[in-house]
Amino acid sequence: MASPPPFPAAGASTPAKPPWLRVKAPLQERVGAVSHLLADLQLNTVCQEASCPNIGECFAAGTATFLIMGPGCTRACPYCDIDFVRRPRPLDASEPRRLAEAVQRLGLKHVVMTSVNRDDLADGGAAQFAACVVAVRQRCPGTTIELLVPDFCGDHEALALTMATAPEVLNHNVETVPRLYRRVRPQGRYGRSLDLLEQVRRRWPRTYTKSGLMVGLGEDDDEVLAVLEDLRQRQVDIVTIGQYLSPGPQHLPVARFVTPEAFDRFREYGEALGFLQVVSTPLTRSSYHAEQVQKLMLEHPR
Repeated sequence: MASPPPFPAAGASTPAKPPWLRVKAPLQERVGAVSHLLADLQLNTVCQEASCPNIGECFAAGTATFLIMGPGCTRACPYCDIDFVRRPRPLDASEPRRLAEAVQRLGLKHVVMTSVNRDDLADGGAAQFAACVVAVRQRCPGTTIELLVPDFCGDHEALALTMATAPEVLNHNVETVPRLYRRVRPQGRYGRSLDLLEQVRRRWPRTYTKSGLMVGLGEDDDEVLAVLEDLRQRQVDIVTIGQYLSPGPQHLPVARFVTPEAFDRFREYGEALGFLQVVSTPLTRSSYHAEQVQKLMLEHPR
């Protein structure tokens, strides 16, 4: 396999941030209330751990994407702000109960649960995902559930254990184009991620599948369109596309800022391919406005 083209080193200079990436100041009172609740229940969110630019808007709206089994991750992806740890903490048996309580107290109608990579566990954390879903279903039976899962190192049994809880949405992000995997996602495999999504669609057809990728890491527009084609060939239902923003000087730098017009073109191309929903804006993140899937489920019942 040919080597990828030269890639800017971490800490390299990046283009100035354009005006369309400015974020409105959140309502501090509501943000503080959600932060206090999460601290009170000793829960992690990807909003906080991954330095999401939409944290103010989402917390102000009373929503959050829960990060289980963390906060330390066993993979050191150079784009991600979640800390890498060689020896993650043991799983907490009380985490599912505390997460379900948070969902109830926040009054969530749709909840997103994700996790760090736990390659130290035989099942990659699948049993903990399942336990969290069961706890939420018992406490909040009307809440729809979206799981944003790791690749489980290609373990189909771990995937089956997770899917036995019948989440309404199964999300797994491809993150970037295949050419950049060795630099951006060195412990991931593009084909393995596509296989996971294909497995879910084939074996659990009532579940909506979802994936997402970042742009601005050195890919070109044609490569983004090719990823959309690959995902649609696996009958993925929902796709998200957003601008990569470097968390800090030790992470991969931004190679380019993609214009809003280009994001519109990605959306139009995805819609033409047949995705049920394409969310493509500079500030889009995988779980941004995820609750809108409930409308999609009503319009396209399974």
